[in-house]
Amino acid sequence: MSEIKIFSGRANRPLAEKICRVAGVRLGHVDIVNFSDGEIWAKYSENIRGADVFIIQSTQPPADNLMELLILLDAAKRASANRVTAVIPYFGYARQDRKDQPRVSITAKLVANLITGSGADRVITMDLHAPQIQGFFDIPLDHLYSSAVLVDHFRKKKVSNLAVASPDVGGIKMARSYAKRLEADLILIDKRRPKANEAEVMNIIGNVKGKNILIVDDLIDTAGTFVNAAKAIEDAGAKEIYGACTHPILSGRAYERINKSSVHSLVVTDTLPLREKSSKIEVQTSARLFAEAIIRTHKHQSISSLFDVDKDKM
Repeated sequence: MSEIKIFSGRANRPLAEKICRVAGVRLGHVDIVNFSDGEIWAKYSENIRGADVFIIQSTQPPADNLMELLILLDAAKRASANRVTAVIPYFGYARQDRKDQPRVSITAKLVANLITGSGADRVITMDLHAPQIQGFFDIPLDHLYSSAVLVDHFRKKKVSNLAVASPDVGGIKMARSYAKRLEADLILIDKRRPKANEAEVMNIIGNVKGKNILIVDDLIDTAGTFVNAAKAIEDAGAKEIYGACTHPILSGRAYERINKSSVHSLVVTDTLPLREKSSKIEVQTSARLFAEAIIRTHKHQSISSLFDVDKDKM
């Protein structure tokens, strides 16, 4: 079996270090610098010929993070690595997964093509915004679910009279999975979006009065949808409101909105580094899940137990 080597780009090095500690593998050294004009240059500082290489890099904005991943993949392939796996905790551009109006790009497909064309033999990622993006890749892709981490957190909290809410129709499968595992009721919020990055809550489907509510989503960007959903639920008579999301993008006024909201706490994973600290935001690490996926992939073992989120195939 070829030697395992794990490297990290600069998008989220703290997560890569945690993954390596859990996996019991030393984080490999790669030199990455920016020239004065902004161009990225990368060089592996150790021999990777014939190695099983894993490159950990989320692709959140700025676009340099994506470009850095592509360069690392290409460099590993040209250095004669035996296999190169792109470990992408957060897959950026996933929301551009379809042509929903004329003359626009299906950018998620473009990014998939770029990753494959740069030399990736396999991809490991978590909670894609649209699961069908797996079909954009012509190489194997392992799709992990943060529910393995976040559901356990809320089980330990033992919140009484709990109901799980989805902030929109698109998140109903995730919410249903949480509700089933936590033995909680399911709530759906009907939302209309007037324009990009703005959300308006229209109707709540289900009874929230007197209940503690957990709002779950795969990502929170500007926090408009999340905070509006919490406000609507509060107005409908809910007690404490909690939040859970995999990818804390938290751009624009997100922190301000969350801090001013009635949300008791928001639990996120560390697929993305937080820009600010907030007393309402708690981080649960995804390192153990990624470490197990990497080790099992290296040993050619099944990892289905890590991402089989619901055997009922909702």
